[in-house]
Formats: sequence, structure tokens, C-alpha cells
Amino acid sequence: MQKLAELYAGKAKTVYQTDNPEYVIVHFRDDTSAFNGVKLEKLARKGAVNNAFNAFIMQHLEKAGIATHLVEKLNVTESLVRKVDIVPLECVVRNVAAGNLCKRYGIEVGRELNPPLFEFFLKSDPLGDPLVTVEHIQAFGWATPAEVVELKELSFKVNDLLKPLFAKAGLILVDFKLEFGRYQGKLLLADEFSPDGCRVWDAQTKKILDKDRFRQDLGDVIESYEEMARRLGVPM
Repeated sequence: MQKLAELYAGKAKTVYQTDNPEYVIVHFRDDTSAFNGVKLEKLARKGAVNNAFNAFIMQHLEKAGIATHLVEKLNVTESLVRKVDIVPLECVVRNVAAGNLCKRYGIEVGRELNPPLFEFFLKSDPLGDPLVTVEHIQAFGWATPAEVVELKELSFKVNDLLKPLFAKAGLILVDFKLEFGRYQGKLLLADEFSPDGCRVWDAQTKKILDKDRFRQDLGDVIESYEEMARRLGVPM
């Protein structure tokens, strides 16, 4: 697969064309951002860790029947993926109260959510990724009614598959964000699943191991990412 021109660069990944129009190459960079790009920094090894972590999780989900855009991990920082039309929605599943959920509703951090909570957010950095309802989605045509149902069902299936995986490693999967894309009439799990897009705590100490370490200036960001990966058995 030949790597061609750059298609676009996001906050932490760059996407390149290939000689096959069905596929693109995603390069995971060491760039780290928070608060919609307000806080920026380069962290050594981050691209490699996230690329390996993402491939491990995507392959785990594929084996369990969740279709993803991942084709294969190409090298330390690059993966080959199917070129999808991204649905402009972020699907968030919350098992434990944390982050902006607590700020919005005055809920104490660490409160277990049973059953897990699902939320849709509009994928838009300029608008601050606002929380949206199903009525918003249908009124503005961001997804069809059938897709809305499938997006929610797939998100909960991912949660059912990953919660025990993390628990076995002594980790609490607090919450996570998913994005999906349309490919040949089918919804595929797309973008990435990495410590950048989920909250994970140590089950015993509640130590933060995710991107909140960067947001909150706690230090040891990549070391914590690597600890999470090591405990899950991610091949680096």
C-alpha cells in the first residue's frame, strides 16, 4: 500500500491518501491537546502508544463481532484503515460519574452509574462539541432514525466487551467516546480508541491513568498510558 498526499491533519493524527481509494493511512503523532486545542504539548512516545493501544482494542472488538475501520497496524505510529464518511456525532458511554457530567448536573465524582449512561454530542470543535438530543439529530439530519438506534446499541456492546477486559487488568473503565463512520452502507467503529478518548482509573487506588493527567497537570502522562497498556497486555 503506497502512502500518498496528506488529506488532513487533526489535533493528534494525520491522515494520508493511498493508491487505493478505499483506504487511508492514519499517522498517530506525539501532539497532545485538551480543551478543544487550547492546551497543546508534544509528549514523546504518545503516537506509538496510542497506535498500539488502538490496534489492540479494535482487534479485540472485531473478534467479538464489532465491525471497525481498522485494516492493520503498519508500523510503530501508522495504521491502515478503511476510508469512511464520519457520522458527525460523538457517542459517549459513562459507567462512573466524572468530567463534565459532574459539572453539568452537580453529581459527585466517582458515583457509579447503573445502568451506564449514554449521551450524544455533536462533533464540532468550534461549537465546543455540545450535548445533543435524538430530536436534534433527526431535525438536522446528522443521522437517520435507524442509525441513531444502531449507534446506541453498538456503543453499549462495546462497553459490555471492554468493561470486563479492563476489570481483569485491575482497571475501571470510567467512560469513553466513540465515533462511527459509514462504509459501503454499513456503520463501522472509526477514529480511535486510546487513552486520549477514555477515562480509566486503577481499581484499588483510583489513580487516574488517562488524558485527565494532562488536563489536570498531574504529570507522568505517557508513563500512565504505558502502564494501562501493559496491564491490558497491549503488544508494543
